[in-house]
Amino acid sequence: MKLRILLLSFFTLLLAATATAQTDSLNLPVFDYGTPQEYEIGAITVVGAFFAEQNAVIGVTGLEVGKKIRIPGPDIPRAIKNLWRLRLFTNVSIEQEKTIGDVIFLVIRVEERPRFLRHSYEGVKQGYHEDLNEVINTFIVRGGIVTEDAKVNAAEGVREFFVEKGYLDTRVQVEEINDTSRANSVRLVFDVDRGERVKIEEINFIGNEAIKDKKLRKKMKETSQKGRFLKSSKFRPEEYATDKESVIAYYNTEGYRDARVLRDSVYRNEEGELIVDIYLNEGNQYYFRNITWKGNSIYDDATLSQVLAIEKGDVFNEEELQSRLSFSQDNADVSSLYMDNGYLFFNVDPIEVAIEGDSIDVEMRIFEGPQATIDKVTIEGNDRTHEHVIRREVFTRPGQKFSRSDIIRSQRQIIGLGYFNQETLGIDTPVNPDRGTVDIKYTVEEKPSDQLELSAGWGGRQGIIGTLGVTFNNFSLRNLFNKEAWHPLPQGDGQRLSLRAQTNGRFFQSYNASLTEPWLGGKRPTSLTVSGFYNKYDLGTSTVPRKLIIQQGAVSFGTRLRWPDDNFVLRGGLNLQKLILDQWGQLFTTDDGIPVTTGRFNNFSFQFTLARTTATDPIFPKQGSNIELTVKLTPPYRSLGLVDDDPEKLSDIQERFRYLEYHKWRLNADWYTPIVGKLVLKTQAKIGFLGAYDNDIGVAPFERFQLGGDGINNQQFQFAGVDIISLRGYETTDLPNNAINVNGGSREVATPIFSKYTMELRYPLSLNPSSTIFVLAFAQGGNAWRNARDFNPFDLRRSVGFGARVFLPMFGTLGFDWGYGFDKDLDANPQAKPSTFNIILGFEPE
Repeated sequence: MKLRILLLSFFTLLLAATATAQTDSLNLPVFDYGTPQEYEIGAITVVGAFFAEQNAVIGVTGLEVGKKIRIPGPDIPRAIKNLWRLRLFTNVSIEQEKTIGDVIFLVIRVEERPRFLRHSYEGVKQGYHEDLNEVINTFIVRGGIVTEDAKVNAAEGVREFFVEKGYLDTRVQVEEINDTSRANSVRLVFDVDRGERVKIEEINFIGNEAIKDKKLRKKMKETSQKGRFLKSSKFRPEEYATDKESVIAYYNTEGYRDARVLRDSVYRNEEGELIVDIYLNEGNQYYFRNITWKGNSIYDDATLSQVLAIEKGDVFNEEELQSRLSFSQDNADVSSLYMDNGYLFFNVDPIEVAIEGDSIDVEMRIFEGPQATIDKVTIEGNDRTHEHVIRREVFTRPGQKFSRSDIIRSQRQIIGLGYFNQETLGIDTPVNPDRGTVDIKYTVEEKPSDQLELSAGWGGRQGIIGTLGVTFNNFSLRNLFNKEAWHPLPQGDGQRLSLRAQTNGRFFQSYNASLTEPWLGGKRPTSLTVSGFYNKYDLGTSTVPRKLIIQQGAVSFGTRLRWPDDNFVLRGGLNLQKLILDQWGQLFTTDDGIPVTTGRFNNFSFQFTLARTTATDPIFPKQGSNIELTVKLTPPYRSLGLVDDDPEKLSDIQERFRYLEYHKWRLNADWYTPIVGKLVLKTQAKIGFLGAYDNDIGVAPFERFQLGGDGINNQQFQFAGVDIISLRGYETTDLPNNAINVNGGSREVATPIFSKYTMELRYPLSLNPSSTIFVLAFAQGGNAWRNARDFNPFDLRRSVGFGARVFLPMFGTLGFDWGYGFDKDLDANPQAKPSTFNIILGFEPE
């Protein structure tokens, strides 16, 4: 007890001594708060504010010169609280500078928070900086106040950025460093440790019985486990949530409308990789039972049910139901049935009226509304193309009933012109319900469409071959002599003018020109094309001539048909060609191996083409097809008695083929099918056949086909009487039927029959009209035969490969193809290569 008293006395004396010492050392005046006094503020001074404006600081406090305040009282504490609320300062005090009578002079002392001047990164590649800057700028901006909250939020934003890219273990630290280049400023250094990307080892589904795990995993487009082809494995929370919804949406399409995710678990295994467990409740599978219609008066129930194409007992699929009611891909839905007949205000609402067991009854409640009539059709955005060129391609006319299919067809026709950016083509349909009318506005954006070909290449012994070609795809012939219309050329009437010259001097010269008017007379889509060319090949010497001259003129007409539908086009033309050979023996050989080297041959033919085109875009079609059948006929001179039947004259090659007689058939078909997203499948078939009217005369040595190679010389050699058909992965020498023994040696010649089939996957990297870029992978097969008896469509030379294309409006199509041929006889031809690499310049070879 005595000890406790002694200790208490000691501490009491010690505290008293300490208090006395501090009071004596500070010697500060202490305001006597026991006797409040009223003062008038004489002046207010702010100390420590570098960025904040002093008058603004004083204004926030509520204090002002001349105001009377009580000390102690509520005014000073209130002023301090107001300054703290600004969150601009780390320390605030209000002090008495002096007093003169009842006038007090105050000093407001503040310490400002540092301001953000700049930031940098450590542990981050330069390629990420721009994206990370956007993240950081959402939390703190240059000149802003640096708070702990701002630093934490910015660091978390950086961490989440990398988490979204699959770096789940990302750690971010922020270091604040004083920046001496500016007062009270700091820079922030974000030190990022991404760690390794965390991959998904397994995605497990628990509770699924009707649908297998493998199929469900495919529905998770963004969340993939390791080993999935062409898919990176990374976990991103937002995409994962969307993928779970996709799984349930797929269940719904299979009739499991009650399917749901019970719970899910994402955890790490011993190796640090992710395991995803998704627990499902599939529920029952449902089926359509009775489908009834209510409110329909224009079409009966049977017609609507036929268009709907859903039968009793079909698996219940709400997505398919909505597609068959409105906006199906094939335009064969109930909504299109009405809207193509003018019922723009049509609406159908499917209502589930009964659910019994696994069966669902649906009632289609229809509002037909009145028919709408087109009032105005306007076109905007065409600053180069004349309006009548666009308007004549449009199928919507004022006064007609509204038709959705006509709008879709008009959109395809406008894109098909090739003058406008298909990505920005807009169609607006403002409705006037009171009048029952609708206006249609097409908004276009012009793009370059003219092409320039300027090249030079080495032609072997022929030396350098130069090419200059221009194609004006939107030419205006009627403004040719109007100086004001030259910008730099007269444009806007939709005519196509092509001029091309190719030469290396004496050895080779080629000149051709063509002009196409797509709407002759301006009232119907009847086209007129006039063309001509002159080709000269001179490989001879001063003592031995070796020359080929080809002259041709052609005129053709084309028109759009109305039956079977207006996607069909019929073209007919007349060709006059003269071939002059002087000891020329490179290409032309008869079936029995006799070379055609000298003579004058006349090729007078009629050509007819029937084509149907529904492809959506000439550069990168996403859907539709192009099918074209061409027949080229000459008069059967011998049957008409116009050729001498003298056997002796028929044995002379020059006399036998002085007037060529043949019938030539070509079938080209392309189909474009969207697979998923922007991925498009192109399938193609090409078949050609050259036949003779008379066996005694035989098949003409001209107008044949040569299969193989890159087809890059097609534009040149098609003027030499041969169609060059490319076959990726093979040279022309790799196809046995392309060669024939001529005078004891093997020579490449043309064949009278060929077939080629292609499957091509295409994916666009850019659909910008100024540079359309896409990559492709292909599988191809083709062959050529010497006669029709040997034709076998399954005897093909197969190849696979990949390539890329870049379409530049000024230069056309540029690109490359690499192809590997499977069916080459490398033993028989040691010089042959298993693969080929082809360059595409200016045009897509056949």
